[in-house]
Amino acid sequence: MNRSTKASASGREALARAENSRGLVLVHGGAGTNAFELQEAAVAGTRRAAALGLARLVELGDSEDACVEAVIAAVRSLEDDPAFNAGRGACMTALGEFEVDAGIMRSRDRQTGAVASVRELANACELARAVMERSDHALLVGDGAQRFGEACGVGRFGRELLWTDKAQQRFEQARSGQTPIDNRADTVGAIAMDRRGHLCALGSTGGVLFKLPGRVGDTPLIGAGFYADATLGAALGTGVGEAIMGRVGCYELLRRAASGVGVQAAAEQLCQEIHRDTGAAVGFIAVGRDGTVGMAHCSAHMSWALAREGHEITGALTVDP
Repeated sequence: MNRSTKASASGREALARAENSRGLVLVHGGAGTNAFELQEAAVAGTRRAAALGLARLVELGDSEDACVEAVIAAVRSLEDDPAFNAGRGACMTALGEFEVDAGIMRSRDRQTGAVASVRELANACELARAVMERSDHALLVGDGAQRFGEACGVGRFGRELLWTDKAQQRFEQARSGQTPIDNRADTVGAIAMDRRGHLCALGSTGGVLFKLPGRVGDTPLIGAGFYADATLGAALGTGVGEAIMGRVGCYELLRRAASGVGVQAAAEQLCQEIHRDTGAAVGFIAVGRDGTVGMAHCSAHMSWALAREGHEITGALTVDP
């Protein structure tokens, strides 16, 4: 059988039930390879994040930008969870340092905010939001992004906020050549649709294990790693960013879906094509403007969870058969 591009049978049933619904939060914990000892934690973490996002969505009701608050709540939970490669638990660069990226976009006005290659930042999602709401720019990088965050009082900085035994061990193994560095599970993200039908997409990542300092992947790049539009829907990418960037992955997925292919089929097609051409781990989650939900990956694993009003939360770690 070809590498998996679809959710498990139970997962696809859950996705189908979510079609044409309002008030939902869809979360992923990264496409790639999850270590066995972290697999249960990945499922629990994505389910917890989806629940927190939905709780925030329900709390805010019909408030404007409820979808923004929901994705921040969900992704903040993932960033604080050491099971994932974002915030606490992020992987290290080739110099043993931490550099993180994040990007956010809302559908109602296509406003965006992103940060890239920011050192020792625990909650990149909040700084990306600040760029969107409190600056005249769409993307800030490196020291400039840090200075902006400090001036706004946004973001927690410090190596101790990101470092974990897991990150140190994997850095040492990669440096000594004991473990492969390709297709490690990376990136976290959430898409929310609120009761107004507005969408927001937010992704956050520690990047590629043992990456060159200054390397930036797809996560903070508009159209590649994230996109939200009132006429198209919202999407997030995960996996090897270099493979996704060349396809402008999220915009391409939504463009295909809007042409009549559908969100799920578009996600599956794009994953297959990228993996066929590059061999890279890749995944996407997406929500159409009508609430249709899609998820696909070509990778050993991808954790995900879906929460919507009036229904039980569903989630799993889908596995390449």
